Amino acid sequence: MLTVRQRLLALLTLCLALLVAPALPAQASGAPAGPAGASSGEAGARNPVVFVHGYNADPGVWGSLREDLRADGYADSELFSFGYDTHQSVNEVLSGRLAAYVAEVRRQTGAARVDLVAHSFGSLVTRWYVKFGGGGPYVDRWVSLAGPNRGTSTAWACALWDQACRDMTPGSYVVKNLNSGDETPGTVRYATFWSNCDEVINPDDSVPLTGAANTPVGCLKHNDLLGDDPTSAGVRAFLRS
Repeated sequence: MLTVRQRLLALLTLCLALLVAPALPAQASGAPAGPAGASSGEAGARNPVVFVHGYNADPGVWGSLREDLRADGYADSELFSFGYDTHQSVNEVLSGRLAAYVAEVRRQTGAARVDLVAHSFGSLVTRWYVKFGGGGPYVDRWVSLAGPNRGTSTAWACALWDQACRDMTPGSYVVKNLNSGDETPGTVRYATFWSNCDEVINPDDSVPLTGAANTPVGCLKHNDLLGDDPTSAGVRAFLRS
């Protein structure tokens, strides 16, 4: 159990890290936007990409990675950002809303499956959808950037009043069930990217999963993975694999 002093320090760390997410232009939230033009390059051979942001963030955090994917030949009509209230329950609310969003993306694009790219808390939302929410058949690749996949002790700072924080604590109902049995179930291909200087994910090695392609990115802060060029290159290579 953390002392009062430790809880206050953890709360300060969490707030400073998560409330200063990169202010990048938002592209899409809520219901998926309609097609924005024909795809280029190998469109049709790729899956649509659905981005899922983290705690206290919004779809705007994906601006840098979206630009990199567009430079690789993706069209806006292949890139989608799921926007949601990050203070709600992973298993009772958010995974179901993500399921409806992915179903609409598939309807709009005609794609059989999508690729999911998640940051931080979004990793738990997407994992629950894949493992328990019926998403396995509809997801080809799953990517976690700095996800609290085994929980993070900094979440204790807000767990008393925030359901999402409770879901992120080590040993929570969500974390325990996601890591029971096969951590990377089904035919989905899994990848994680993690930093050994992450001030939000504690311990740092909470991110890697058994059965995933786990890539250390060096000493980066929690939100810096969103705009880091080598991390972006790794994510894009995995999406092409």
